[in-house]
Amino acid sequence: MIKNWHTTAVDEAAMVEIGAKLATVLMKGSVVYLTGELGAGKTTFTRGFLRGLGHLGNVKSPTYTLVEPYELAKVIVYHFDLYRLQDPEELELLGIRDYFHAKSIVLVEWPSQGEPLLPAPDLSLTIRLLDDGRALDFTAFTEKGQQALQQLSS
Repeated sequence: MIKNWHTTAVDEAAMVEIGAKLATVLMKGSVVYLTGELGAGKTTFTRGFLRGLGHLGNVKSPTYTLVEPYELAKVIVYHFDLYRLQDPEELELLGIRDYFHAKSIVLVEWPSQGEPLLPAPDLSLTIRLLDDGRALDFTAFTEKGQQALQQLSS
């Protein structure tokens, strides 16, 4: 099974396409960490992911609300942005454990801000800025993540 996969996105459309493709292969109950500097494309990737699941509305970064839920036909996606989180204990007030269940997929931007209260990811994506696009480095930490990467990379 594949544990690491690297690809590039030359523009926003390519980033959206990769996110949409991951959405079609990732199982419910999965947790994905999204890392990269400000403006790297984490929310753009999330928009593609949600489009891949059939979401047609706006996708905004939940920077101030911390979490944005998307109740779709087959799954609930919770998109967290922990950039402005002052103390991980704030997640306890949100009832953080309630978001991670077998019927959801959770995408977490800036996961380091929520340690140690977040569960370990099945998959992580690190996005790096390049002169001509973005580098996307995926790492699988579980069998679920490995299966998704195997399908994503083929």
